[in-house]
Amino acid sequence: MSEQIIDTTEGQELAPTAPVRPEAPTFAALGARPETVEALAAAGITRAFAIQEYALPIALRGSDLIGQAPTGTGKTLGFGVPLLERVLAPAEGGDGVPQALVVVPTRELGIQVAKDLAAAGRTRGVRVLPIYGGVAYEPQIEALRKGVEILVGTPGRLMDLQKQKHLRLDRVRALVLDEADRMLDLGFLDDVEKILAMLPEDRQTMLFSATMPDPIVTLSRRFLRHPVTIHAGHTAETGPSPQTRQLAYRTHSMNKIEIVARILQAEGRGLTMIFTRTKRAADRVAEDLDFRGFAVAAVHGDLGQGARERALRAFRAGKIDTLVATDVAARGIDVSGVTHVINYDCPEDQDTYTHRIGRTGRAGATGVAVTFVDWDDMPRWRIIDKTLGLEMPEPAETYHTSPHLYTDLDIPTDVTGTLPTAERTRAGLAAEVEEDLGGRSRRGEGGRGSRRGEGRDRGEGRNRGEGRRGRSGSDAPDAAGSPAAETAETAGEEATRTPRRRRRRRAGEMVAGEPTAVISADAGAAPQAGASDDGEQVSKPRRRRRRRGGGSGAGTPAEATAD
Repeated sequence: MSEQIIDTTEGQELAPTAPVRPEAPTFAALGARPETVEALAAAGITRAFAIQEYALPIALRGSDLIGQAPTGTGKTLGFGVPLLERVLAPAEGGDGVPQALVVVPTRELGIQVAKDLAAAGRTRGVRVLPIYGGVAYEPQIEALRKGVEILVGTPGRLMDLQKQKHLRLDRVRALVLDEADRMLDLGFLDDVEKILAMLPEDRQTMLFSATMPDPIVTLSRRFLRHPVTIHAGHTAETGPSPQTRQLAYRTHSMNKIEIVARILQAEGRGLTMIFTRTKRAADRVAEDLDFRGFAVAAVHGDLGQGARERALRAFRAGKIDTLVATDVAARGIDVSGVTHVINYDCPEDQDTYTHRIGRTGRAGATGVAVTFVDWDDMPRWRIIDKTLGLEMPEPAETYHTSPHLYTDLDIPTDVTGTLPTAERTRAGLAAEVEEDLGGRSRRGEGGRGSRRGEGRDRGEGRNRGEGRRGRSGSDAPDAAGSPAAETAETAGEEATRTPRRRRRRRAGEMVAGEPTAVISADAGAAPQAGASDDGEQVSKPRRRRRRRGGGSGAGTPAEATAD
């Protein structure tokens, strides 16, 4: 695979308010069509960022492209404008069959990319549809029937809809693999290869990734034709944005929440993201901060899509100013105004560290990133520090009473671990209404976001089938299938037992799942317990079974248990 490599200058995020180099070319000068230039101008975007400046001329001529760039460098329009150039809008002859496909690793990233592409194609009426799991199938299927030009989807849901014959990919003329390294981390690479095999060979392919591990290189060699590689700005190898001030503290796990409560009262703090390693930790931190008076919400994989989007809307709107997230859930969250990032748990590696703190210091803005390093995390942190050249191999031992904490982060010395009532001015998560995203889908996914509903897009496809069996099978934990309900039903039917049920008891074995079937309405009357409703006596094997059970009367609970 021969390729040309281009290094660009420092990248910047796509954002209307972002500072841009005055000498940067306009989108019109780079070859974008007038309708796209008009739509971008309406959003306040006229000049290109670095990766857009170098990617657009290459992509617009139809060449395959590899862009090595982290989130926050403006890559969405780097591939979005060329996609819009290649598709036909409905007024231009488009028949509603998808003509371009963007594959993303997470729902949040897919929603954000679809939003940006729809805004850029609004003047032409280009239809962009996000496809992701965790919500009902029907709205997405209905949108596909009405027709779309560009699809943005997660691998699992794309595979499902294609297998169900609701999705046509035979006319896709341009493909984008966004954040390919993250799809590798989440185990989607096999699904991605299957999707690539469904597409026409005569297409343009663009791959974007913050890092280029060997499997991604192999993938690019198999499916891209003579790609041009562009390196934009800071990557996981070169380190985070220089606009981000980085601090590391050696902390004790029992004192972390106290330190966080002080950091959240620092002077000039805006929106803040806190990263945890597990979903349970995210919930715990959010609950602790909420109890202390902070406007906070958690986002992680166990939440339904409606709940996740509700938290993100509240965060973007400023109803909450603190978001606690896991790495997977936070991938693709693009929110301007994040001034502080706190690594509550030490990242696993340098890539995770770079992705986390890349949520601040974006678009030329400054930011602060604080990392907590527990004693057990020191070997891992030293590797991260050495790889990225942070020059913080031995973080200072820090507690909420340490003076340097207050001076480093500009925290007033008189604050406590609780936000004063007078400063609790944000509306909070309760002010944001959760949308109903479909309840239960046709494949049995829970619209409220049970793990069954999002398993496929998180590499847990088998959970969905297990979930369906759990809801409909005999071991379902609903009220109708509970032992108490079976007891009540059996007791109510005792007076009208059928001969078949008597014969099954005379066979000497109790029917599975009916431990109370022999309990009579008059259990205390031993003489009647051995007779049927029509006076028929129970056979001798049944009487012998009662004697072996040791019970004094027929049909006692003890007897039923013994059987």
